[in-house]
Amino acid sequence: MKYPHLRVLSVLVLAAGACAWPAWAADPVTDALQKAYVPYRAALFKTNAGQAGESAEALKQAQQAWAQVTQLVKSQPTVPYANDALMAKTLTGVDGYYAVAAQQVAAGKLTDAHATLESVRDLLSELRRQNQVIVYSDHMNAYHAQMEHLLDEGPKWLQADGGLPKLAAQAGVLNYLAGLLASEATAAAQSSPEFKELLGAVTRSVEALNAAVAAGDRALIEKAIGQVKAPYSKLFIKFG
Repeated sequence: MKYPHLRVLSVLVLAAGACAWPAWAADPVTDALQKAYVPYRAALFKTNAGQAGESAEALKQAQQAWAQVTQLVKSQPTVPYANDALMAKTLTGVDGYYAVAAQQVAAGKLTDAHATLESVRDLLSELRRQNQVIVYSDHMNAYHAQMEHLLDEGPKWLQADGGLPKLAAQAGVLNYLAGLLASEATAAAQSSPEFKELLGAVTRSVEALNAAVAAGDRALIEKAIGQVKAPYSKLFIKFG
């Protein structure tokens, strides 16, 4: 998904204050939203991987989980979302995106379905932002936005005169956000060997990128840029 320059900056500005953010919310609705986010991540991952059958099944599970969220909100709206018109809009919007994505998967248009599902992440992120709710997924989203910006623009900077300073700055931001993925993780995640292993891979990929940029080795930089996304994807599917 492409991220307009200003939006990337706004995401990073929010991330800059993240040291004071709680890592997890405690209200029932947010917990239900996060539970429903698990099959959503699977659907997002499967469509991106081009796995048609698995995408259809993951999307079905995501829709079922979202139906439970909708039922919960209708039966007992709770703080901080009570009387929030944006919540109603989000419930309808996610339903709509899932329906469109299901049609696209059935038609074999997995790339289109993946793009459609990306919009679900945006809706949920905006819902939390408007209600001042922060969860670990927001840190993952901030990292993702910066990573995609780097993947889009990094190769261009690498070939441009004077591009290395831009790469250095952006790699530094990614390194900062990777640090938040560690510091803002839940206690349960931090005690998980699997989380530590996956996060370690993300950290090493970012460190390799920054080392390559510091050395000014264009071949190493190009290689390092190409090795940033896979570790993030593995962390996202399990803990994002």
